[in-house]
Amino acid sequence: MKRKLRQMNRRTISMKTLEFTAEIAGERIDKALSDASGGEVTRSFAVKLIESGACTVNGGTVSKNYKLRTGDVVRAEIPEPQETDIEPENIPLDIVFEDSDLLVVNKPKGMVVHPAHGHYSGTLVNALMYHCGSSLSGINGELRPGIVHRIDMDTSGLLIVAKSDAAHKGLAEQIKAHSFDREYEAVVCGNIKESGTVNAPIGRSRTDRKKMCVTAENSREAVTHYSVIENFHNYAHLRLRLETGRTHQIRVHMAYIGHPVAGDEVYGSGKPASLHGQCLHARHIGFIHPITGEKLGFESELPDYFTEFLKSLRKV
Repeated sequence: MKRKLRQMNRRTISMKTLEFTAEIAGERIDKALSDASGGEVTRSFAVKLIESGACTVNGGTVSKNYKLRTGDVVRAEIPEPQETDIEPENIPLDIVFEDSDLLVVNKPKGMVVHPAHGHYSGTLVNALMYHCGSSLSGINGELRPGIVHRIDMDTSGLLIVAKSDAAHKGLAEQIKAHSFDREYEAVVCGNIKESGTVNAPIGRSRTDRKKMCVTAENSREAVTHYSVIENFHNYAHLRLRLETGRTHQIRVHMAYIGHPVAGDEVYGSGKPASLHGQCLHARHIGFIHPITGEKLGFESELPDYFTEFLKSLRKV
């Protein structure tokens, strides 16, 4: 990659130029750019580069849906990671595992992972900035976010955080290859008699951009496997394994088959009085350590809100 400087918003921002020639026809430009970057650019960030004109094909701008032709020359200006404006906060963390390259955190329900509109403090990243200091990975133009994958604010459980760029890229490659083990437990509405699989593509809703949905339009493959642990009156306790990791995947898939996650006010139809947010917990995570090559696996016990809800269902 060549390096150059560009003036932007009165600041000098260091940029890296990535240039490659398409050898396979029919591949989407966002996917090709992400692959060519070696994991430095995610597909979502690739879309931002394309839409901003920072990525061109044969010298001209294209849409994010553009499919490459053999011989197309792709050129992208990728910003070097910049210091974030996120403030470190001394928030206690339940750290399950930590070494010099990564850590595994048990996130409580109600904690936002990354600062966003309406949630600029009290997030997991605020806490990580305090705990790890400068030793968090940089990707997508931010110097120290460290976040390889996310779980929703009202989902509890295990999350991996990268402390080095090499670890971040290695973990991202495992997620892309579907070799990342992620198992959840959930209580869903209605009874389910048999185990099954939901294989239905997920994309952003055209009517509500904050929601995802099962759709064939601008979507990505999504596969969720589920098995029944216990049935109750009008509810079922499930174990779910993700084969892919799309935004809101479990919540969207379970609502799609008529069994929304209990307490899910976005994809369901209200919540039981005893629940605050959906009853969904990231129970197990397994992966190959991207630096040592060691196979690692971690379990998180069901939190109190989950076990108390199960107790209430058994009394009905």
